[in-house]
Amino acid sequence: MTNLDGVFRREWGPAVAALARWSGDITVAEDAVQEAFTQALRTWPNDGVPDNAGGWIVTVARNRALDRLRRESVRPGKELAAVADDILARNDHADVHPVRDDELRMMFTCAHPALDPTSQLALTLRLISGLTVAEIARTLLQSEAAVGQRITRAKNKIRHANIPLRVPPAELLPERTPNVLACIYSVFTEGYWSTAGPSAIRDELCDEGVRLAGELCSLMPDERDAHALAALVLLHDSRRQTRVDAGGALVPLDEQDRNRWDRSRIARGLDQLAQAAGATGPYLPQAVIAALHATAPSWDQTDWSAICMAYDRLIEITDSPVARANRALALGFRDGFPAGLAALDEVADDPRLARSNTAASIRADLLRRAGRRDEALEWYRTALDRNGSGPARRFLRRRLAECIGHD
Repeated sequence: MTNLDGVFRREWGPAVAALARWSGDITVAEDAVQEAFTQALRTWPNDGVPDNAGGWIVTVARNRALDRLRRESVRPGKELAAVADDILARNDHADVHPVRDDELRMMFTCAHPALDPTSQLALTLRLISGLTVAEIARTLLQSEAAVGQRITRAKNKIRHANIPLRVPPAELLPERTPNVLACIYSVFTEGYWSTAGPSAIRDELCDEGVRLAGELCSLMPDERDAHALAALVLLHDSRRQTRVDAGGALVPLDEQDRNRWDRSRIARGLDQLAQAAGATGPYLPQAVIAALHATAPSWDQTDWSAICMAYDRLIEITDSPVARANRALALGFRDGFPAGLAALDEVADDPRLARSNTAASIRADLLRRAGRRDEALEWYRTALDRNGSGPARRFLRRRLAECIGHD
């Protein structure tokens, strides 16, 4: 079952995107791919996973889609045959558009300005990465019911408004690119900071985020924000293998083995960062922060002044309370932990942090480092109550035990 789940994670997005391009209908594509995976669950345990699992899924899904079209059609047989032949012919013609990736085509479709940004993101996470409604709800900090309704409405709007399943003309790319960048980053972050469940990291989503960021850079080589995003995910991903310990608990950055960081990914990330110079979006300052950590010889030699400056720029762009909370932690390392706690006080009551354990975790860490362990203990408990991720909870329990043991 674990192997089949991995195939699902890898092949869901490409299969749905390919079927949507081929059929011209997102709902038909999603339903057909779902039926194909259902058949795979029945046959693969006995027959084995095919060498080309993705091709198997697409072929079966295409047959299911044709069966559905035949059932739903009220046309005479000869006309129906012509319709089926026309659909099949679409897959035989070379696509002359410079985009070679069906998933990127789907992303630009989902980023259509007729859809609101949250619906764009929810729909993309569902269709491209195969996240469940529950996973998307955690990512967006919304209820499952609200997310499910949002996805349904977005698909209906695409269908009823006849929004084309294609990448827009060159002159329309800039207005949709920020939404596509946000979707790619959300795919990566759900893999790198899994919001819930037994695993801290979902490798297939990390790989998918890195791949799609690179594909977008190939599509739009002059788009600096795309290079900034590629730099950010590569630099974060260079530390992937050191982020959990043997027991599956998260390992904080200051305790990670820097000798195990992926130097090739760091080099690629720094190259992308150089190409991103002048980018105006939120990914460049985040990539700068990641680069400062990736290139610091040790935790003690981290350039916290430069990191605080990068956070200042990020806050100018986004006014994000999460960025302000993380800047407070960096400020604590630059100016002393009491200064960091004072800065955190300025943002801790922001309602946008209400569903997150970010502020509680940072306050607990600053208090612990300041030697105020009794207070830290209470905030670690608060952070634990607000966290649904198994690895993060194991890490917080470790911190709790350290605070108790110190007494």
